[in-house]
Amino acid sequence: MDRRKFIGKTAAGFAAITVVPRHVLGGKGFVAANDKINLGFIGTGKQGGILLNYFMENSEEVVPVAACDVYKVKLEKFTTQAKKVLGKNGLQNVVLKTTEFYREILENPEIDAVVIATPDHWHAQVAVDAAKAGKDIYCEKPMALTVAEGRAMADATRKYNRVFQTGNMQRSWRDFRHAVELVRNGYIGEIKEVNVHVGDPVVQCNLPTEAVPEGLNWDMWVGPSLYQEFNSELAPPVERDIYPNWRNYRNFGGGMITDWGAHMFDIVQWALDMDESGPVGFIPPEKAAKRGLKMVYANNVVLNHTDWGENNAVQFIGTEGKIEVSRSFLRTYPNEKLAKAELKETDKRVYFSDNHYQDWVNAIKNRTKPISDVETGHRTASVCNIANIAYELQRPLLWDPAAEKFKGDNYASLMLSRPIRGKWDFTDF
Repeated sequence: MDRRKFIGKTAAGFAAITVVPRHVLGGKGFVAANDKINLGFIGTGKQGGILLNYFMENSEEVVPVAACDVYKVKLEKFTTQAKKVLGKNGLQNVVLKTTEFYREILENPEIDAVVIATPDHWHAQVAVDAAKAGKDIYCEKPMALTVAEGRAMADATRKYNRVFQTGNMQRSWRDFRHAVELVRNGYIGEIKEVNVHVGDPVVQCNLPTEAVPEGLNWDMWVGPSLYQEFNSELAPPVERDIYPNWRNYRNFGGGMITDWGAHMFDIVQWALDMDESGPVGFIPPEKAAKRGLKMVYANNVVLNHTDWGENNAVQFIGTEGKIEVSRSFLRTYPNEKLAKAELKETDKRVYFSDNHYQDWVNAIKNRTKPISDVETGHRTASVCNIANIAYELQRPLLWDPAAEKFKGDNYASLMLSRPIRGKWDFTDF
């Protein structure tokens, strides 16, 4: 789909959306308060299929009507899955429209919102184009591959008045929310240190070249990233029901420090009330270690990337106790009862959501910010992405969260973005 043609069509067709919320406008292509929301899925691999189930299980107000993928067999598998899900929900008359080109979904006025489940290196381009086309957006985490891409996504979302939910769904889980409220209300005293155990930083891709399978548009899969020859570790066949390893390699993902870090550092940002900010200093370990990075906030709280004893988990250390939280436990010390205790009426509370998917739907209907708004997702992704920069450069970095710039390090500043290949341009909005 030619970019200039796309820009012209979306500018003409969706200009009014930047001024008036669509649920007020009514009519074809807009969501009235009691209407169902037509979803287009962009990226139909393992996570795309999971999100299809999540949305259909958790909300009666959405209908999947279109899907896009550059790998034909994955799109076919998703179509089969969607047919079953639609039938189960009494929507057997809905016929899923499919395409290889995501801009065809964005040009369709019948589609109200999109679910982006592509590899990370596509998030910014698709999200910015979706905002320009007047679509509300659910984007998988980590929200952005670079700080510059996250800022563009946030700015485009605001410019076009879109509702954007990031897939940091732990914010809609009781234990994480309770841990955050315990921290914010001083139940373990003043926070001095936080330990986060997630995996390794990103690495260069040195996978050998393999033959591109039939039905895969590999050039489009690589898209805006620097070209990399095909390897099935990056885009495995559907028979291998796994999360692909593109997430470990530069230009496509950010390693486990962004993949799981987007979940766990997100809880730290939330608990420290830093959803629109972040650390001001990044101090890497010696000898190119894969753990040991220290991130320092302006209030002197130190956030450590370290194997503190529990995998994919967070440990808050305060002057009067500790809180440890993961997807499988919430522990409080020395008062173990805090983990299940009800907060006092006078305590400060955070945004409540117990259903991440319905929360986005509600925000679309009400034209409000969801629990994991685009700015929140951007700031969490920034912590992860800057952590990768610090590990690579192996020198302390001073960060200005307000200006989103490094202080006194021009080389590090160059790493806030990346080379973009060919015709793609996520800054054109």
